[in-house]
Amino acid sequence: QWLNLRAIDDTVPDPGLYPEYDDDLKGSMAREPYLYFDELLKNDLSLTRFIASDFSLLDGHLAKLYGIPGVQGREFRKVTLPPESHRGGVLTMAAVLKVTANGTNTSPVIRGTWVLERILGTPPPKPPVDVEAVEPDIRGATTIREQLAKHRGRPECAGCHVRIDPPGFALESFDVLGGWRENYRSIGKGEAVVINGRWMGYKKGPAVDPADALLDGRKFKNIDEYKQLLLADPDGLARALAEKLLTYATGGVPTRSDGPEIDAVVRAIRGKQYGLRSLIHEVVQSRLFQSK
Repeated sequence: QWLNLRAIDDTVPDPGLYPEYDDDLKGSMAREPYLYFDELLKNDLSLTRFIASDFSLLDGHLAKLYGIPGVQGREFRKVTLPPESHRGGVLTMAAVLKVTANGTNTSPVIRGTWVLERILGTPPPKPPVDVEAVEPDIRGATTIREQLAKHRGRPECAGCHVRIDPPGFALESFDVLGGWRENYRSIGKGEAVVINGRWMGYKKGPAVDPADALLDGRKFKNIDEYKQLLLADPDGLARALAEKLLTYATGGVPTRSDGPEIDAVVRAIRGKQYGLRSLIHEVVQSRLFQSK
């Protein structure tokens, strides 16, 4: 429910654009977040590892997708991630990247909204009813950044897009499957693509540009730098996750008057390196949990 992983079957990637996708890979995608959560919980590891981490739980299918050598077979194991992998944490897990995309393309608006809602606890308001949706151009004529420019230029849209788009653009380096990309895949314009002597049904489209700036002006060049900006506010991450846990545990969304109690939970785990198990213990001991 937290990461919306129930939507893993909602879309099937276009086989012409993503021929490497199959049910085995999907099954591996779905297991990684659960095993990773369990690892953090059992060892009371910091909840900041949901943002960035030097390990994950992988099998051969996921390791191949992630470009990580030395992992074979169906058995999941704890794998140290090479620094250049751009992985670590839930934002860059294939399952999350798949449920925030459709079968053919990605959208910074959808992924950015997901980050604000699920990770930061700051959901944006709903868009005006007369604003049309932006669909990325898979024919390779324009980039999603070019298409979003007109939305960011409209006064009624700019206020939301300045918050939504940055995390969405940071994740544009990952395709529909969660694979790393330097360029979009195109079914129209672009260079031919040959892999292992086989001509692909898609072409090398426009380059991906994941850079942007947060509302406060801090800039980032890619997903790695964006993660570091998020890690600068561990209290904010802890508060957002505490609210999610309380919503799950009590069946009701915390209200403004619950703020002091949630602040107390965050203060309590600050001295415990923001451990996930510690957070759950503090939530269970809180008045909000015990009286609702």
